[in-house]
Amino acid sequence: MKNQGIKNLIKKPISLLAFSAIVSLATMLLYNIPFFNYVAHNTNAGPMGRMFLMASLVVIMLLVNFLITYLIMYLMRMAGRILLAIMAIINATSLYFILTYSVIIDEVTIGNVFNTRYSEASAFFNWQLWAFIAAFGVLPALFCLLQPVVRGKAKKMGKYCGTSLGIVLLVALANINQTLWIGEHDTELGGYLQPWSYVVNSIRVVSINMAKQAEEIKLPDGKITDNQKTVVVLVIGESARKANFQLYGYQRPTNPLLSKQQGLKVLQAESCGTFTTAGVKAILEPKNSGDLYEPLPNYAFRTGADVVWRSFNWGEPPIHIDEYVTDKDLAKQYPEANRDYDELLLAGLRERIEQSTKNKVLIVLHTSTSHGPTYALKYPKKFEVFKPVAHNVEEGEKNVDRLVNAYDNSIVYTDFLLDNIINTLRPMTHWNRAMIFVSDHGESLGENNIFMHGLPMKLAPKVQYEIPLLVWTSDGFREYKTDLPQVIDQHYIFHSVLNLLSIQSPAYNQELDIFKK
Repeated sequence: MKNQGIKNLIKKPISLLAFSAIVSLATMLLYNIPFFNYVAHNTNAGPMGRMFLMASLVVIMLLVNFLITYLIMYLMRMAGRILLAIMAIINATSLYFILTYSVIIDEVTIGNVFNTRYSEASAFFNWQLWAFIAAFGVLPALFCLLQPVVRGKAKKMGKYCGTSLGIVLLVALANINQTLWIGEHDTELGGYLQPWSYVVNSIRVVSINMAKQAEEIKLPDGKITDNQKTVVVLVIGESARKANFQLYGYQRPTNPLLSKQQGLKVLQAESCGTFTTAGVKAILEPKNSGDLYEPLPNYAFRTGADVVWRSFNWGEPPIHIDEYVTDKDLAKQYPEANRDYDELLLAGLRERIEQSTKNKVLIVLHTSTSHGPTYALKYPKKFEVFKPVAHNVEEGEKNVDRLVNAYDNSIVYTDFLLDNIINTLRPMTHWNRAMIFVSDHGESLGENNIFMHGLPMKLAPKVQYEIPLLVWTSDGFREYKTDLPQVIDQHYIFHSVLNLLSIQSPAYNQELDIFKK
């Protein structure tokens, strides 16, 4: 009898006014608690002012969502139902990531979503996520799809929508004194506001991508100035934070091999972003710019160097060289190598260098070694030095020590990879050799209940942008500057590599070079 009563309730038509009010109220209560929580803890108003601001935001949110829902349903009908159902599921998914990973759904986060492979995104799929989406997304979506609605007349639509808009404007004017505060916190407020956080920022990201030039801005022509045989291996690390490297004072032995390497230079560095696309772009570009300049591999290749890009990752700017090789390509080329981990990037490395017909060789290895949320899947079992481990961030939230163990094991594996590269280059005495390791960004491991990376730079904790920068060169190859800044950024890589490859160029900036000219 109870189930029959529910069915009858769903079959009973309700007015579009009631339907829109229910959807608006549910959107606020189910998906926007983090928004109001942020306002309550960050407003600089007194008790009465805080209460007035919160009440005003409740009114504005309810009326704006009511207005949009009413218009969508009235004008789009079944397509509107489907759109509202999809938004309910996305709202639930966004809320899960806000609550679980302390992320903000801003332009950066949406850009990361658009640039994430399924292989990495699937690591987030777990029963907690599906249960959360089922409870907070699927059930509201079914209501939007199945609940019969009486649309009413156009006259009523104009009346309700006009009244809602008028009240919103009046309430907004009553809070005009909060304009400065809202401007200061617009990133956070917009990032927590559902569904407008992902709607607005998705439009913004798509617009930016469409506005980008199809081809990068070409740099001035350069030239190679000597015939000495030189190889530079640039290793772009993933989510490696300086704080967990033994070489930077971490108390755990996460760099047992590199700590014994002779001639290894340890530099203090910071990333220019907290996500892969921004970090890799900064590593490969000559200066900080919103424009897409010709990245380092393309420029070195066009200048006459032999350039190889091997990737177990993604998120780099467009690479226009003859030998861009993915992990899948390498697995076919070297079937005997372990295709599951980053050491695949090292397969046949010395042979590839030796067979080059050019005197200048640049090899870029783009790793994925410390990418979350499943750090424990990023290294072979024999590198599981610190135990027990959390197998994902959700598990790690309940036991941060286990999450740190898994992450530290990924750093031990990174240590092995870099040591392997140096040992490959060291005996090649008829070449000038150099290895540079720099991470794209850092990582949060539960500090202040923040996990992973991707927060806006102005909000990010230092562990998300303090990164390792390690350099090894063969004896007598290049001398380091003695007057380097205490902390350097990722743009030093571009100019330092030009120096190592003896590329003379108007794009070269000696001030952003770690070596003497």
